[in-house]
Amino acid sequence: MNVKQAANVLELIEYFAQHQRPATLAELARHFGWPRSSTFNLLGTLASRGYLYEPRARGSFYPSPLWMSLLREVERADPIPEPLREMLRSLAHKTGETAVLAATSGSQAMFIDVMESPHAIRYNAAPGKTVPLHVTATGRALLSQLAPADRAGVLRRAVFERYTPTTLMSVAAVEAEIQRSLLRGWFEGNAEFTADLGGVALPLPLPHRRLAVLVAGPMFRLTGRSAELAEALRGEMERCVAALAAEEGARNGDAAPVPRRARAATSPAATTPTGQAARPSGARAARTR
Repeated sequence: MNVKQAANVLELIEYFAQHQRPATLAELARHFGWPRSSTFNLLGTLASRGYLYEPRARGSFYPSPLWMSLLREVERADPIPEPLREMLRSLAHKTGETAVLAATSGSQAMFIDVMESPHAIRYNAAPGKTVPLHVTATGRALLSQLAPADRAGVLRRAVFERYTPTTLMSVAAVEAEIQRSLLRGWFEGNAEFTADLGGVALPLPLPHRRLAVLVAGPMFRLTGRSAELAEALRGEMERCVAALAAEEGARNGDAAPVPRRARAATSPAATTPTGQAARPSGARAARTR
């Protein structure tokens, strides 16, 4: 589903982020192929609400600081805790690959924070990037945290498009892969979404949040490293959960217990992403985009 008016606003903001300069009504109408009357109405509405201003004469427009002010308020209400950011930094440093924190957004997994690999050839990703839940390691790590009936409902609504020769093309195939991953202890991809990219993901459920953590990179560096990357993920997740518990205890004035293992609720079939039998961890070496 695509609401045209909403999409136009988002495309306009992306334009300014890319070009980083004011633009006139004529320039914007020409760039997007919009009718001048529609462009005039859109710019006028945003300007009247304080979201655009004219930094120079001749009718050029640019986003106002109001956008940043509102975003700060949104972030303040539901920030990404610092231990999560530190976990990504540590994973990128220890593994040499890109580390990603993801959450569910409809039928997609959305990257909400990223620490890229220091290598010149690496998995490039940015916050806000989305990938299909059923096609990627990250997505299946998120799906694994749902009850079976809820997961089945999500998969029934999925659009099964063949991105690569190894893309899983049915609900049954995706569910079977999730179960194999839970037994194995991590989720990994098989070039199902983008060729030549791979990774390992684990679920990281926290109070009021359902998250997944991914380590991803080019297959020539990741081949044969799945177990190593999964262990690195577990170790960093345990430290992260312990730090979050300590922060919560400090806020409450309690001595917060330090968990022995980062607990991850995946499907009812498995309850911890850390190891043995029911190690709910991850999603198959993601060949995410």
